[in-house]
Amino acid sequence: MTAPHYDGSVSGSGSVRSALGRVVANLPGGGEVREGQLEMAEAVERAFRSERHLVVRAGTGTGKSLGYLVPAVLSGKRVLVATATKALQDQLAAKDLPMVQAAVEHDFDFAVLKGRSNYVCLQRVHEAEMAGEQASFASDSGTSDSGATPSGAVSAATSGALGEQARIIVDWAERTATGDRAELDIEPDPRVWSAFSVTSEECPGAFRCPSGGACFAEAARARAAEADVVVVNLHLFGADLASGGAVLPEHDVLIVDEAHELEDVLTASLGIRVTAGRIRAAALSARAVVAPGRSSRQAHSSAADDVLEAADRFESALESRVGERLPVGIGGDLGAVVELLATRLARLDAELLRAAEAGRSAGAASDAGGTGSRGSEAEPESSQSAVRAQLAVGHLREELAKLAALDDDQVAWVEGGPRPALELAPVSVAPQLEALVFSNMPVVLTSATVPPGIAGRLGAEGGKTDVLDVGSPFAYEQHTMLYCAAHLPDRRRPEAEAAIIEEIAALTTAAGGRTLALFTSRAAMDSVSSALRGKIPHPILVQGERSKAALIDEFTSSAEACLFATMGFWQGVDVPGDTLSLVVIDRIPFGRPDDPLTVARRERAGAEAFRTIDLPRAASLLAQGAGRLVRSAGDRGVVAVLDSRLATASYRWDLVRALPPMRRTKVRADAEEFLRVIHAEAAARAG
Repeated sequence: MTAPHYDGSVSGSGSVRSALGRVVANLPGGGEVREGQLEMAEAVERAFRSERHLVVRAGTGTGKSLGYLVPAVLSGKRVLVATATKALQDQLAAKDLPMVQAAVEHDFDFAVLKGRSNYVCLQRVHEAEMAGEQASFASDSGTSDSGATPSGAVSAATSGALGEQARIIVDWAERTATGDRAELDIEPDPRVWSAFSVTSEECPGAFRCPSGGACFAEAARARAAEADVVVVNLHLFGADLASGGAVLPEHDVLIVDEAHELEDVLTASLGIRVTAGRIRAAALSARAVVAPGRSSRQAHSSAADDVLEAADRFESALESRVGERLPVGIGGDLGAVVELLATRLARLDAELLRAAEAGRSAGAASDAGGTGSRGSEAEPESSQSAVRAQLAVGHLREELAKLAALDDDQVAWVEGGPRPALELAPVSVAPQLEALVFSNMPVVLTSATVPPGIAGRLGAEGGKTDVLDVGSPFAYEQHTMLYCAAHLPDRRRPEAEAAIIEEIAALTTAAGGRTLALFTSRAAMDSVSSALRGKIPHPILVQGERSKAALIDEFTSSAEACLFATMGFWQGVDVPGDTLSLVVIDRIPFGRPDDPLTVARRERAGAEAFRTIDLPRAASLLAQGAGRLVRSAGDRGVVAVLDSRLATASYRWDLVRALPPMRRTKVRADAEEFLRVIHAEAAARAG
């Protein structure tokens, strides 16, 4: 990240207006500039010219990507666009940016940059071919694979679904120009893809890798370094922030799309997560290095074995403290095990260093004998596994050192789940963002749902930040209704669940199915969906029964299905048309009262904690959930919130103002009648 420089803007309000008009006119079927889109584009232009920050709430249908891309490319500045997902990255690169490029009278280049693990690693492919690593994918899900040849390289005899995926990746690596995983026609199993890719923590760098000269990740970085507009995802932006600006190319302005996710992503990026499984994986990789030619479990290394033993103790210590917020110094059995791990990892690191040096010596002797020729700085083939193992161990040591240096600006806790994890995160991401981003360049934060006060929480100076709400072009007041079931009992009362089941049954019947029911807990989802399966005549799909993609596909293709899901479906679910006419939200999505990170933030906020920490997050999530209803201009339906606090609490208007401007009612009969009309119209169109 660098201080901004100005290369000579070709923009002005007139040129932005005319360029946006040309771009929109080239949309399929033609189009016209929407008022909110133009207002946004002109505000972005002003922000860049005046070196100010801008927060834009751009409702669904605004066309916000064109609203920021057109002024960005006309600005003459080097632009970084950070998006919430790799899918949105691909959309910008495949659709939006080429459309802008074709329409504006200004030459510019753009590039997409993803994290290193999104590109196939040619060195890992080469090692797999040499060692016959594909044989380890010979079977999956218990399927026997008698035709596999464990000692072979890339053998035509290798069978099984995972083995087939491995062969596809190896063949594709020979012909791809970019190495980008998104090009694959298959979605590989994570176990397979991880065998042919490396994370930033494993990669030794191009100069130390025998395949570094042909590295796809390095080629992508080189293209990004020359581009005028670079598109990344928030996780890569977070990695850049964590590194002090060493990951991404220099840029003059930053645009963050789906900015409501930025704080959570950066909190994770600036934190650490240590699990026993990760420690074991590093130790097993190291143990294989010190006994070449033997599997990681056959190899012997006293240092690696000691780390494996400590990993078991670490996991046991975590299990006894799940959910706890840890004090400075950690303390107790867990603190003692962390200290022990740090000592044993240091020994293992030294052993790996000796193995890597031995590999370099062997490689140098091989080169001197005329058997190979490489760049003088590249590590020899024989030491690559040692280098990767050493990097993994080194990163673990660094993270344990951060835990030992825990201070009041950070919070550490033990997260539960199938495998407990020791986590550390900053209480606030504002200091890093203010120092590395907001003080150096204009920043545009945009989303359909912008949490109140987001700029201040992220570190933007209030006097240099403008806030704009351009609304949505969709006719929410005519097409949608917000129903609050104000009569329902408090969720803590025993009769509450039966009342919710009856409420959902009545609403889904009126809607003819076509329902997305969103829950704040898995227990509530499971209980309500089980009760309704024998109560309503519509198919019920439940999160966890199939993959998210499969559930959405089935829901989208069904005329009457109901989909029950938890927080993973509150965002990123796009189901336009008649398939969805009712979104049910079981309760206002306030955060867990005992979440260690949230507790630490509440403590810092003091008396203002509820209004500055809990309420903005709940308002943003509620708006995201409600936003699943309307995805196109013709969509109609009801958002039903089964939480009386939306009608009675003193803070209710903070929540309502975060939602689109829907008609409002507390009478279920109103919602049912509206849904019946929509259902009848949809049935008529289908018939």
